[in-house]
Amino acid sequence: MVAWLVSAWARRSGSWTPQHDEAPVTHTITGACHHDCPDACAWTVTVEDGRAVQLRGVGDHPFTAGELCPKVNRLLERVYDPARLLHPLKRVGPKGTGEFVPISWDDAIAEIADRWRSIISDDGPAAILPYSFDGTQGIIQKGILARRFFAALGTSDIHRHLCGVTAWQGAAAVCGTPFGIDPEDLRHSRTILLWGTNTLITNRHLWPFIDEARAAGATVVVIDPVRTTTADRVDQFVQIRPGTDVALVLGLIHVLDRIGLLDAEWLASRTSGWDDLLGSAAPWTPASTESVTGVPAETVEWLATTFATRRPAAVRSLVGPEHREHGFEIMRAIAMLPAVTGAWRERGGGLARSTQVWWEEAFGLDDEELAAPARSFNMARLGEILTDESLAPPIRSLFVHNSNPAVIAPDQGRVIDGLSREDLFTVVSEQFMTDTARYADIVLPATSQIEQLELSPGWGHLYVSLNQPAIDPVGESRSNNDVIRAVATALELDDPSLQETDESLIRSLLDRDHRWLDGITWDRLVANGWARFTLPDHHLPHEATVFRLGPLEHVAVASVDPAGHPLQLISLKQHTKFLNTNYAQFERHRPTPPEPRLEIDPTDATDRGIETGTLVRVHNERGAITLTATVSSRLQPGLVSIPFGWWHQAVPEGRSVNVLTNPAVPDDDTGSAAFHDTWVEVTPLAPSP
Repeated sequence: MVAWLVSAWARRSGSWTPQHDEAPVTHTITGACHHDCPDACAWTVTVEDGRAVQLRGVGDHPFTAGELCPKVNRLLERVYDPARLLHPLKRVGPKGTGEFVPISWDDAIAEIADRWRSIISDDGPAAILPYSFDGTQGIIQKGILARRFFAALGTSDIHRHLCGVTAWQGAAAVCGTPFGIDPEDLRHSRTILLWGTNTLITNRHLWPFIDEARAAGATVVVIDPVRTTTADRVDQFVQIRPGTDVALVLGLIHVLDRIGLLDAEWLASRTSGWDDLLGSAAPWTPASTESVTGVPAETVEWLATTFATRRPAAVRSLVGPEHREHGFEIMRAIAMLPAVTGAWRERGGGLARSTQVWWEEAFGLDDEELAAPARSFNMARLGEILTDESLAPPIRSLFVHNSNPAVIAPDQGRVIDGLSREDLFTVVSEQFMTDTARYADIVLPATSQIEQLELSPGWGHLYVSLNQPAIDPVGESRSNNDVIRAVATALELDDPSLQETDESLIRSLLDRDHRWLDGITWDRLVANGWARFTLPDHHLPHEATVFRLGPLEHVAVASVDPAGHPLQLISLKQHTKFLNTNYAQFERHRPTPPEPRLEIDPTDATDRGIETGTLVRVHNERGAITLTATVSSRLQPGLVSIPFGWWHQAVPEGRSVNVLTNPAVPDDDTGSAAFHDTWVEVTPLAPSP
């Protein structure tokens, strides 16, 4: 009996190895990737005697087609990594030092409940703030129960607008509900503008559809301030000055009108505000467009003519251009181009953007009636919120799941100052000791995707995937929803909806009466793993839409910021092996050399006496970090780049690129932060040996 118990525990922990005289019990479980990526790859997990031994892409999936990206094809190493958190932890040292001792789940949940009762008694539930984002983008574990729980408790909340919302708003201002074309329909396009998106790095499974279009004669263009990996693989690279996208759109519209390539009947019947838009475009000759954007006048002429005449024509843009103070106007302008030309009339024409809106519509993700939060803050303002001494009541507790704000949030210095507060009771649910978890009072071990039930969307395609748990939770890890259920019980919240099972949540979503879900059932997903939304083969998402045009205004970009810093900083997702802050701590996922580097244009490097290998200080009024420089022709004068997603340990100062970035958000507190409106100076320290 004792031997059986030891074996059962070992199987559950994932550490059990079968005896040589036992035949291994092998089975395969279907699932899908959970990362914040458009592709949401379908996969299978092979399990032997309770341990996952192989992860493979599903070959017959029409979009991901059996390929897992370099980030995910070593996922099992992450699941069984020796550094993984396996037990609840309680802080015993100063915040940030990572000094913890194991405690039981009962003690962890009891301490959370006791501390929250005390805070609510003293300052009310508004003093508690949940903070989460897309550490998992699965519908179930991302936050359905968490939203219910914190609404029932009456806490503060955040606008989860760090990324994506401004792009949504800009497209919605033109298109109404901002549906884009099915990304797979790009195979039918004959002109494709990849506008501010590095498809080969961030959306690799879309590339075969672009290649298919090129094989049929399509012209593919990249419009970007940086010569990305994708830019090296297309027919034309248009290197635009940072933040001048509106000017380029106005220049294109000017050319289209001047040479008579617009359909007056379409504009009259299917748009509003055309005269105002035409008035905005009137001054933007190719020469004036070149003077602002840096795009040669002849390229402006060619690009306008190509987009209007080589049809179907599509713009592919995700979230890259939105991270500016006038990001809404940029995304609105980009959405106007296919509306003006009538590109939406043809299959493969229009705007190919995030498909997230399809998921929100089909599953009614915002339809659930919940109590309004006591107050809400844009998540980009976390540093300000945690350090604001005038905030009443102050935030006295932070609950973090699916996120690593110490790395991803802008104005990192203030974020760390806030997390360092001894009077801030912080709980973090995590798989590893992240930079945020090091500042927690209680750390809870979280399950990985192969240990939890999930309904997985992809914001780059239209396939629903069911992720079934392949193994028992490793160690004592628990899913986000299991944590919420336990805390709700400890706080004696008796609403039955707070105890709903994950399977029940999925079944309820699939049972919604929506035409796109016809035929997509729990049993079908269990059997097949995935299913496409039920749409006609030739689906045009805006067959009756009247597109809203109107005046457009280019916001001039200064040559230096008010503090005198002369270089614009852009933080890019440059690595194929880690996404956002996931995997950056794993040696096999790092690039060569295994460190973040500053990229700088040759002109700016020469002016500062910098060569490749020079140690430099990158600084502004918010902070400074020390990096090794790489002189690169991928950029342009006045623009430098530092990769996003590195943990603090990668830099001598114990900080990352977001110690420099601009935390400004729109005046109404909605929309993305202006990460790319960041200005710095770069000072050489010493050449590397």
